[in-house]
Amino acid sequence: MKTGRVIGNIWATRKDEKLSGVKLLIVQPLDLVTGKTVGDPLVVADYIGAGEGERVIYTSGSSARKAAERDFIPIDATVVGIIDDQEIDRSLLENE
Repeated sequence: MKTGRVIGNIWATRKDEKLSGVKLLIVQPLDLVTGKTVGDPLVVADYIGAGEGERVIYTSGSSARKAAERDFIPIDATVVGIIDDQEIDRSLLENE
């Protein structure tokens, strides 16, 4: 699983029929410890109702399809949680 911030929505009137009714979000991946952006934004399927600006947990690959409970849906990433808060014991980090 990875973390990111919802930075937008995508609407597509023409798409694979298996995506009908699926909410699509644009998520910017974040470093879990620093909160800084990492990599490029990606399109993520959302079945739990995340909104713009929220930090989310998402999964990718075959786990994304399992989370959606649809093995044959053409998605690479799915939101599996909305982050309320996090706590990190920085004394346990190897890099600090």
